[in-house]
Amino acid sequence: MRIGVVGGGQLGRMLAIAGYPLGLEFLFLDRSRSAPAGQVAPLLEADLGDRARLLELASRSDVVTFDWENVPVESLRGLPCPLRPSRLALAATQDRASEKRLFERLGIPTTRWRSVESRRDLTRALQEIGLPAMLKTRRLGYDGKGQAALRTERDADAAWERLGAAPLICEELVPFDSEVSIIGARSVDGATVFYPLCLNTHAGGILRVTRAPDGRARLQRIAERHLARVLAHFRYVGVLTIEYFVSAGRLIANEMAPRVHNSGHWTIEGATTSQFENHVRAVAGLPLGQTRALGHSAMINLIGHMPSRARILALGGVHLHAYGKEPRPGRKLGHCTLVAPTARARDAWVRRLLRQLAPDIRIP
Repeated sequence: MRIGVVGGGQLGRMLAIAGYPLGLEFLFLDRSRSAPAGQVAPLLEADLGDRARLLELASRSDVVTFDWENVPVESLRGLPCPLRPSRLALAATQDRASEKRLFERLGIPTTRWRSVESRRDLTRALQEIGLPAMLKTRRLGYDGKGQAALRTERDADAAWERLGAAPLICEELVPFDSEVSIIGARSVDGATVFYPLCLNTHAGGILRVTRAPDGRARLQRIAERHLARVLAHFRYVGVLTIEYFVSAGRLIANEMAPRVHNSGHWTIEGATTSQFENHVRAVAGLPLGQTRALGHSAMINLIGHMPSRARILALGGVHLHAYGKEPRPGRKLGHCTLVAPTARARDAWVRRLLRQLAPDIRIP
């Protein structure tokens, strides 16, 4: 069985690596011949919205999936093989306003927000929501891109000048205690599995550290209920992630991703079945694997430049994943993970690693 993947980044690369032991084959479509997935599988080079190339990908595959949500939805219409997850799920996650409306419809708490299409709309939104607030593009925003924090009216003027050419949303700036994410998978027959809640640390809008399990059983139960509603709503097939703010003991949904997620990289070494394997199992129509944590795991993103491999691998118990990408500021070049017997031991290891790899990052 061959899985066609739209997008050939590091997520796609890890999907293929997880699928090969299951006897699956992969074919990728990406803008760049040098995309990470091209290191491990055949790759068609074209724009992700190139209809002819998408049809070729689908005609040579048994099922099509994607490793990036910003794929032109209309280009995926009428493919000659199943698309998993569906275009409906993909479209909902491409627009922050649609995403917020879905959360509200399904009874999932989210931030107070307003749609903004003019400077007058922004003024009205700030009157209703108040300052501080966040102004975000409705589309194509990830890793902190396409957004601005508004703390004064002057900030609003500058943000409008920078972002106002695109449709926007304005939402309250939540004073959160921590950030977490829940990752789950749903199979073709409707079976669902959930991973332990992940505790995330960001800097500059980019995920830097994930620790799992988070360990708060009540939040785990609530997050699983929320994710189950979204999976059932779309009759979803594959892996889906919801990111939350934790504020005063409450989960407030921030956004979701219809794909494997950066905060789930720890599952490669730290769970019975990785998120990548469960995604390819789901889209291939295979039974889902168990998601039990094998210990207390952590993942550290390697951003902008790659440290010495020897330096990382000399640290016992640390696993390195390099993506084969050219270094540039803010770019995710790889990650490393570790699995410890206790949360305390894990956190001590993380602090030690951060002192060497990212001394500007702190975990609580």
